[in-house]
Amino acid sequence: MPFTLATWNINSVRLRAELVARLMRDEGPDVLCLQECKSPVDKIPVEIFQNLGYAHMVARGQKGYNGVAIFSKLPMEEADAFDFADLGHARHIAGRLENGVTIHNFYVPAGGDVADREVNEKFGQKLDYLTDMRDWGRSAAPKKSILVGDLNIAPREDDVWSHKQLLKVVSHTPIEIDHLTEVMEAGNWVDVTRQDIPEGQLYSWWSYRARDWDAADKGRRLDHVWATADIAGAGHSSRVLRDVRGWEKPSDHAPVFATFDL
Repeated sequence: MPFTLATWNINSVRLRAELVARLMRDEGPDVLCLQECKSPVDKIPVEIFQNLGYAHMVARGQKGYNGVAIFSKLPMEEADAFDFADLGHARHIAGRLENGVTIHNFYVPAGGDVADREVNEKFGQKLDYLTDMRDWGRSAAPKKSILVGDLNIAPREDDVWSHKQLLKVVSHTPIEIDHLTEVMEAGNWVDVTRQDIPEGQLYSWWSYRARDWDAADKGRRLDHVWATADIAGAGHSSRVLRDVRGWEKPSDHAPVFATFDL
């Protein structure tokens, strides 16, 4: 049976609960993965989402920072929760559907403002987190899995508004892209979004700093949907809901969707 999945950095699930509910009502993804929930799990307003048909949730949370959650209309059980780089952060949760598909929801560290681990601890944490993701892929050899989330890296030249101007900007530096490529290769992951939309500029994040984000269109594709090679061919209908970035008091990210015939 086909199911549709969405991933969205919500930038506070409590503050933007009504936006989450609106997306659920308007688009109705079977599975919705959220990052940067900024809430302990027991403070997530689950009743709102349950009333819209999302009876199942797996989550990791912490007060004011990070946090990941998966809401599902389909029966789901918790599968894993990793603390890569031993940061003590709520940055990963995985749920398993009854068809055996495991969905991994990640919120990779942003990495701060300076792309140098010698002077910026946060950048080092980001690289270490990605290294642990790579090592997990090598050791676990994931199968029948989907990996989504805010990976905080725009890897391709057409994933950013200006490749040349962003080469030294955190999220598009060569060392980050190399680390992300190693993660992908280690787990035999396929970028489903770019499998479906192979050409052209494509963004999922636009800074709050832009006075008119839509007109300036200085975006980056930081949010991703991957699948292991054994099921990637079942993925299709990928899209970024750019209009959601223009909703009232929005997140600076837009949801990314894909459908899987599994």
